[in-house]
Amino acid sequence: MGYKNNIIKGISWMSGVRGVTRGLGFLKIVVLARVLSPLQFGIFGIASLVLSLLETLTETGINIVLIQSKGELSEYINSAWVVSIIRGIVITSLLIISSPFIASFFHTPDAVGILLFISLVPFVRGFINPAEVKFQKELKFHLQFWFQSGLLLIDALTTIMFVLVTHSVYSLVWGMLVSAVFEVILSLMFIKPSPRFAIDKGYFKEIFHKGSWVTAYTIFNYIAENADNAVVGRVMGATPLGFYQIAYKISILPITEISDVISSVVFPVYTKIVEEVERLRAAFLKTIITVFVCSLIIGIIIFLFPTEIVSILLGSEWLSIIPVLKILLIYGVLRTIAGPASALFLSLGKQNYVSAMVFVRFIVLIVAIYPLVHMFGLIGAGYAQLLAVTVELPFLFYFSYILLKKKRQVTLGQDTYLITEDMVKGSDISPK
Repeated sequence: MGYKNNIIKGISWMSGVRGVTRGLGFLKIVVLARVLSPLQFGIFGIASLVLSLLETLTETGINIVLIQSKGELSEYINSAWVVSIIRGIVITSLLIISSPFIASFFHTPDAVGILLFISLVPFVRGFINPAEVKFQKELKFHLQFWFQSGLLLIDALTTIMFVLVTHSVYSLVWGMLVSAVFEVILSLMFIKPSPRFAIDKGYFKEIFHKGSWVTAYTIFNYIAENADNAVVGRVMGATPLGFYQIAYKISILPITEISDVISSVVFPVYTKIVEEVERLRAAFLKTIITVFVCSLIIGIIIFLFPTEIVSILLGSEWLSIIPVLKILLIYGVLRTIAGPASALFLSLGKQNYVSAMVFVRFIVLIVAIYPLVHMFGLIGAGYAQLLAVTVELPFLFYFSYILLKKKRQVTLGQDTYLITEDMVKGSDISPK
């Protein structure tokens, strides 16, 4: 069965989701940048940084496991929902308990209130129906487009409405919270199968077993992507952190607009062709070349016209981000290659490869970030990210080669087989 049309349609719909995401996201930034100060952005940055850290540390890999599974989604859904609810409660509790210590760490007492408020978000999200993953698993990307676009619109409109009325950084959390409430209601009402509060011990253990490497990957990846934020906030304060985070968001446009879109589409497709190595290799090479070329074009445009882009979108007070923005753009373009590679590794059940790859980037960043920020300030943080991704890429290419190298012909009795090493179990031998 051919999946070319599914991929094209999927990329089109997911590009639509990203288009809506970016459009509404930029609308929010344009409005907020003119109402809120860099200090307020920095305070929210601290809260969102801690929230994403705790979400990463408690990541269970449920969605990856559900997409990889060959059985019916209904077999896993109850256990997955219970795991999600427990995770939400744990994150909320940790945020409430740790908020005074976090505010003290960043020397920002005003962060306590927003940390307590944002703790409601993971609690609500815990009740989202895990069956949402069927949009990807069954390649129903058009449904995912309409569902996610509606939630993004709710988030953006709520945030803008609150910030125009209150001029408060809490508006950003209100947008997240209202959107999460709507997602819970809609997912439970309209997405089937509906979960029940029940646990099947077998599926419960399977989710944790298969998701363990995903958990490791998300933890390493989070630290690799956010250690710079933590160091900048600690060493330089909330205002420079606000500047840096906006520069980072612009710089990763090639990742979010190209790599993430295509990777989210090809991952479920790859899982359906894992036994056809030649076909999988061709699909992967086409994907990674397309992603890199498209990302490079976006990166070059932003790199050549940063003053115009920053001035129009954010205002002249943000022009000081341009030096670090240019460095981070190179990082962003190089990082786009990791998306298709991770999709390949996960489709073959090689979560450990993804974890190892990201672990390398994590180690390099941890070693380099602190001294470089001390020496060069915000630009040093950009140098650290660029160094880390440069060291990561050789490992990415090596793992891809191992998984996709040519098969060798072997004769057993009257049958001829094609085999390749290190392929996913159950797909390494096939009759010629």
